[in-house]
Amino acid sequence: MSLPEYPFSGHYATVHGQKMHFLDEGPKHAAPVVMLHGNPSWSFYFRRLVRALSADYRCIVPDHIGMGLSAKPSADDYPHTLLRRVDDLETLLEQQAINKDITLVLHDWGGMIGMAYAIRHPEHIRRLVIMNTSAFRLPSTKNLPWQLSLARMPLIGPLLIQGFNVFCRGAVKACVTRKPMTQAIANAYLAPYDSWQNRLAVLRFVQDIPLQAADPGYDIVSDVEAGLARFKDMPVLICWGLQDFVFDKHFLAGWRERFPDAQVHAFEDAGHYVLEDADDEIIPLVQQFLAKQPLD
Repeated sequence: MSLPEYPFSGHYATVHGQKMHFLDEGPKHAAPVVMLHGNPSWSFYFRRLVRALSADYRCIVPDHIGMGLSAKPSADDYPHTLLRRVDDLETLLEQQAINKDITLVLHDWGGMIGMAYAIRHPEHIRRLVIMNTSAFRLPSTKNLPWQLSLARMPLIGPLLIQGFNVFCRGAVKACVTRKPMTQAIANAYLAPYDSWQNRLAVLRFVQDIPLQAADPGYDIVSDVEAGLARFKDMPVLICWGLQDFVFDKHFLAGWRERFPDAQVHAFEDAGHYVLEDADDEIIPLVQQFLAKQPLD
């Protein structure tokens, strides 16, 4: 598959019986920067950041199972749950012997997955870079957007997401607000999700959003939220697109409340795919943040 701005050979690991694709760029001995994408993006989202950091850091960027260039298993062969996502990440990092001095770069669902891993292994984590994501329950001041509510409805959700591909197609339009995607970049985001089966994980991520105590994964979210305080003294960089209709100012306020000493940069005209809209500003900020927060 030929992709613009994605000159990476990629690697594969077998994780719980499934083939997981991941980028492993940069010196093997360097401090690891683990970048975790959300839904419906994939490792392509971090391509420019990887290219900027890989001279000095080991950049590990997995595609969650069912996403990107990873395997696209059926519902019978893979549970598509938050718990399994965290287990997958834990297994991949164990296999690659990545167990210290980790910087997590988190976006969308990557925030919950990454911080759930961090709660399990706080001694492995040294720095956090947070972009339009969450690691806590839906703020009381925020309602679930109607678009997500519609996508979670039986029959309608599969028809819209797996059938008409509205979630992926909508993302490449609505998630950038400063710099519309070129057709080539949009096509690259869409490329892994080119059939009903290949969009199953996209649907399941939406269906798996835990909103109440009876929902699968709600206990994990609650545990992660309760455990965030143990990272309050850690160096944290927050880069946020304020035109995100899901992870909006209410979520940003939640992060500010939990990490009052974080370095925060909010971009008034940037959307959910904040690295697409404001990469020219964010990448230098990440480089400076890492340089000014040494691990020694």
